[in-house]
Amino acid sequence: MGKTLFTGDFEINASNKMLYPYISSASGLTQWFADDVSIDEDGVFNFTWDHENHKAKMVSHRQNHYCKFEFLPETEEDKEDPSHFELRLELNELTQSVYIKITDYSDFEDEEELHDLWSSLIETLKETVGG
Repeated sequence: MGKTLFTGDFEINASNKMLYPYISSASGLTQWFADDVSIDEDGVFNFTWDHENHKAKMVSHRQNHYCKFEFLPETEEDKEDPSHFELRLELNELTQSVYIKITDYSDFEDEEELHDLWSSLIETLKETVGG
């Protein structure tokens, strides 16, 4: 089964500085992204959805700008082609609007369903931050 690359941009009424903890910390991600998120002593994030655990490493980040997470391989195929997602905060200089840009590379095959999922997650984030 191949992987799908999904990208989406969602406007959000909050500053990069306010949003960054929600995309970079376990407590912030738990509020909108997953049922539960924890970090072990090795810095591995454990994302829980529907009682299933998925472990990921934050492979890159820049304060108040973006975080990229790569899931630890569960199969041989994953070792060669790991799933990942990136949450990037971008400011439109002209309108001063902040957008969260999603890049999701995963086994999820239905792009429309994936868009709906991310739209729902971003709506939860907006409600959480008041944006």
